[in-house]
Amino acid sequence: MRPRPWCLLAAALAVSAMSFDVQAEETTDTVSHALPLPSTASQLTDLRQRLADSEKQREELTRQLQNADTERESIQLGRLRQENQRLKLQLKEAQSVMPARVLTEQQQWFVTGGGVAMVALLCGIFASGWRRQRRQWLN
Repeated sequence: MRPRPWCLLAAALAVSAMSFDVQAEETTDTVSHALPLPSTASQLTDLRQRLADSEKQREELTRQLQNADTERESIQLGRLRQENQRLKLQLKEAQSVMPARVLTEQQQWFVTGGGVAMVALLCGIFASGWRRQRRQWLN
């Protein structure tokens, strides 16, 4: 068997030792962060209490905002109903003042067209003199 160089073995041991030291430091850091100091624990409870108070205030303000929106909408709805009633009364008054139409606009156009056709027929009859002559083209 061939002898191996001792320097490679020493380098491999040194690298593994360094990685072990880094892992040991990381575990001690996580342990120190996981266990809060007494002053940090009191700050943590204080911050949790303040968070709970802030959440309660937020919920109360949200309820107040919803109530204000509901009140504003109900006021606006009341105004719109009053305006609707006022407009209905104005419409009834305007309809009672105006005389009722006998014919609609479409019917009026139909009657006008019929009258024009009758006038044209009468003009044609009177222009011919009511004679029934056979007129032929002269070639």
